[in-house]
Amino acid sequence: MSETVIEVDNISKLYRLGEVGTGSLAHDVNRWWHRVRGKEDPYSQVGQVNDRTKKAESDWVWALKDINFEVKQGDVLGIIGRNGAGKSTLLKILSRVTAPSTGEVRVKGRIASLLEVGTGFHPELTGRENIFLNGAILGMTRAEIRAKLDEIVSFSGCEAYLDTPVKRYSSGMQVRLAFAVAAHLEPEILIVDEVLAVGDAEFQKRCVGRMSEVAKEGRTVLFVSHNMNAVHALCGTGMVLKEGQPEFAGDISRAIEIYCEQGKWGAQSTWQRVAPVNESVCFLKASLNLTGKQPDMFLELEAHMICQRPSARVMVAIDIFDTLGDQILQVLPEPFPFIECSKGEFVVSLRIQLPPLIPGSYGVGLWTGAYYSETLEQIKTALAFDITESPTPGRSFPHSRKEGFSFPKCTYRIEGSADIK
Repeated sequence: MSETVIEVDNISKLYRLGEVGTGSLAHDVNRWWHRVRGKEDPYSQVGQVNDRTKKAESDWVWALKDINFEVKQGDVLGIIGRNGAGKSTLLKILSRVTAPSTGEVRVKGRIASLLEVGTGFHPELTGRENIFLNGAILGMTRAEIRAKLDEIVSFSGCEAYLDTPVKRYSSGMQVRLAFAVAAHLEPEILIVDEVLAVGDAEFQKRCVGRMSEVAKEGRTVLFVSHNMNAVHALCGTGMVLKEGQPEFAGDISRAIEIYCEQGKWGAQSTWQRVAPVNESVCFLKASLNLTGKQPDMFLELEAHMICQRPSARVMVAIDIFDTLGDQILQVLPEPFPFIECSKGEFVVSLRIQLPPLIPGSYGVGLWTGAYYSETLEQIKTALAFDITESPTPGRSFPHSRKEGFSFPKCTYRIEGSADIK
């Protein structure tokens, strides 16, 4: 049975909005006096849940609340959630960058963490010097670091700048070198936050591959990302955080499904402009309606627009997004007609045959431009609709986003010593 290397026991993290610490010496002393007597923090009682969508009702907020979990040696845990859910705060506590307000974290083994651009680097030191500095912090000897130096430099691709101060590096170069250092200096636990988003696609792919190698070597990886494809490919288990509290912990596929459910917009069949009209041609309001049944459904959209020029020649397109905000479709009327408009209001109506979509929520964006490369106005997810029926009648098992968003019709023919039953 695998050994437990991280044990998180009922940790919470409380922040005071707008201030660092309690704000006064008297409060600091009072907190210390309660702590040495084993009493509850007197200021934690006025905290509230970390919901960034609502205005705060007190001066205190729980960034994390009542987190409990264990990580075994060799586990690859994906920690996912919306922005502000508490993921980075949790990793900072595990990395001992900050302390929890309540609870305890027990870690067995050396930790290498990559939390944000420049973490662990001294800007005045060169890349080479920072490699040796990070290795020393992890308890490695110069000989051990020197043995890994060529691998680190090769992986980072920063050989030409190795003797240049890190403050001269771009953010992408800093992330490349920081990840190479963290992943090659043989920590027992590797913690990686969303900073990989700074790197290019090729480097991100190499990073995921390297983390897979680290896991196969029996070491533990904690990975935070909004890239669900990378999370699913790398992680075996997942934890979903919502407003600083754990919503789910278990199989990574189920964790991703719950994360996607958090992003549902719910059906929004109408949209009305709130911002002032400041574009030459823009949208005023829009509405949509779904007709038909799967797999033959139509989206009927009506967009009210205004032209503030004496005349204009524009195109209108519709974008469709999944719950993660990724664009999955763009619809342009055939054969891409331009709309000749004069000063005043006009209405554009579209009837779109949808592909056979898997059940879920979908956002609809509005776009207009003078040509493909010139955008006059783009409104992402102005409208939304829900698909509740399966595109394949009689399907007895649920759809999964990892299988794709659409199931087109397909027929096949058999020849030879076989038959269709």
